[in-house]
Amino acid sequence: MHAYRTHTCAQLRQGDVGETVRLSGWVHRKRDHGHLLFVDLRDHYGITQIVVDTSSASFQILDRIRVESVVTVEGKVVARSAETVNANLATGEIEVKAAEVTVQSAAAELPMPVFGEQEYPEEIRLKYRYLDLRREQVHANIILRSAVIASIRRRMIDQGFTEFQTPILTASSPEGARDYLVPSRVHPGKFYALPQAPQMFKQLIMVAGFDRYFQIAPCFRDEDARADRSPGEFYQLDFEMSFVTQDDVFNAIEPVLSGVFEEFADGRSITPAGEYPRIPYKEALLKYGSDKPDLRNPLLISDVGEQFKGSGFGLFAGLVEKGAVVRAIPAPGTAERSRKFFDDMNEWARGEGFAGLGYATRKGGEWGGPIAKNHGSEGMDRLAETMGLGPDDGIFFAAGKEDESAKLAGLARTRVAEQLGLIEEGTFRFCWIVDFPMFEYNEDQEKIDFSHNPFSMPQGGMEALETKDPLDILAWQYDIVCNGVELSSGAIRNHRPDIMYKAFEIAGYTKEEVDTNFAGMINAFKFGAPPHGGSAPGIDRIVMLLADEPNIREVILFPMNQKAEDLMMNAPSEVMPKQLKELNIKLVPVD
Repeated sequence: MHAYRTHTCAQLRQGDVGETVRLSGWVHRKRDHGHLLFVDLRDHYGITQIVVDTSSASFQILDRIRVESVVTVEGKVVARSAETVNANLATGEIEVKAAEVTVQSAAAELPMPVFGEQEYPEEIRLKYRYLDLRREQVHANIILRSAVIASIRRRMIDQGFTEFQTPILTASSPEGARDYLVPSRVHPGKFYALPQAPQMFKQLIMVAGFDRYFQIAPCFRDEDARADRSPGEFYQLDFEMSFVTQDDVFNAIEPVLSGVFEEFADGRSITPAGEYPRIPYKEALLKYGSDKPDLRNPLLISDVGEQFKGSGFGLFAGLVEKGAVVRAIPAPGTAERSRKFFDDMNEWARGEGFAGLGYATRKGGEWGGPIAKNHGSEGMDRLAETMGLGPDDGIFFAAGKEDESAKLAGLARTRVAEQLGLIEEGTFRFCWIVDFPMFEYNEDQEKIDFSHNPFSMPQGGMEALETKDPLDILAWQYDIVCNGVELSSGAIRNHRPDIMYKAFEIAGYTKEEVDTNFAGMINAFKFGAPPHGGSAPGIDRIVMLLADEPNIREVILFPMNQKAEDLMMNAPSEVMPKQLKELNIKLVPVD
């Protein structure tokens, strides 16, 4: 017999009754029924009930030890009586009558229980993450993550992609987020950077003549945490393809994403591959108030500024005359809602930092509220007809500068749909956001700047750069969005040095700066580069969606806290003076 186990804690069934077995695992919970002690023994695979009576020498051992102690139990498999069968357990028809118990490791008093799914403060959960990971839901999430990655890898290989590993120590880039820097011991005063993404390397792989690359790539960015973004590091499905158009990239990745989601959706519906809507960036901001639209929400925003020109509602009319916009969000079926519903939405908008959210009510075709009163019933009827509203549908309004109004309208669209229960459940709705602007105006620096990825090919190529207003130039850039979560950004790359120099020139870079900051890429392109493109869906976000978790921390093995601290390993930490001396580093006191 094996020293620790003949079976796992999920294997034993009715057919094993009468066998002598050996199991090892953690004491999950104990229940004392007088002359009998019941112990749930848990391992990675499941739970088996152990039973021992007071006459057994094993009783004292199991009665004395704390839960989460690790034990080995030897005993005979017995059938449970019909009334004690546990249908919720795979092993629920049997139990093991303990004959011998060996304590492999006794547990101290726990800082947090493992049994049950009670909520505990983030600080406790992350400091004792190894205990948190023993809990059923978190444990299952990590297993799901592993299965998702294995599925992705298999599907990418089946699509003809080859997996490569790119460097972790690389050069700092002036573009993008803040780098994590690594000092060089052998080159005093110089630093490596951890890669924010394998962007340049994967493009160089294409220049090197490989055709379809992918990698489950670790990425490092010194940026703040939020619910869908982990501080410090994350993983992405990084891929790149040669001799492709935007359509080719979409056709390659859609079957992978839809296939993975179908495999783990557990009955939820998925947007089929080949049917992802393509929404231009400008249209997304107008209709959804966001470039990450949640298509489970049926509400669409309308631009109604023109309808208020010269109207009786002077506030909106005056704003429109000054170049502002008015965005309208439908509130369907709100005739029976009290005035408080609309006032609460206005207060919510103020709480979000906006001036407020106007509204008009409608019941049986009759309008109510100050905006409707001043604009007039005929004007409101025209507006409602334009929006496709019914006689019992209200309207919310966001007015002001375009960017601010689009943001408020987008947030209000989400909140109204949530309040009215309009968000479609049990589904994953994918879309592409396309036609991003190549450049934007940086008001702080009073200059033209790249709006997205500086290495993207502008639509129209060199001709567009030389003849168009930079703010009118679109790029071959695209995002994948699912249920309002951005999974990735991607692009058809700028593979020609002359076009790259010109694009960077518009953004205020000299040829010398491009040659210095992006030497590896620009030099490689001078020796023949294929047209190429790709994307990089986030692994963490994919698993977060599939696990239906609101926070990305729940699907990461050992996450940091909101301050980018590893409470379990006490990182970041101070280092010894000897280490700093070896790296030629002197710490400067912070004022």
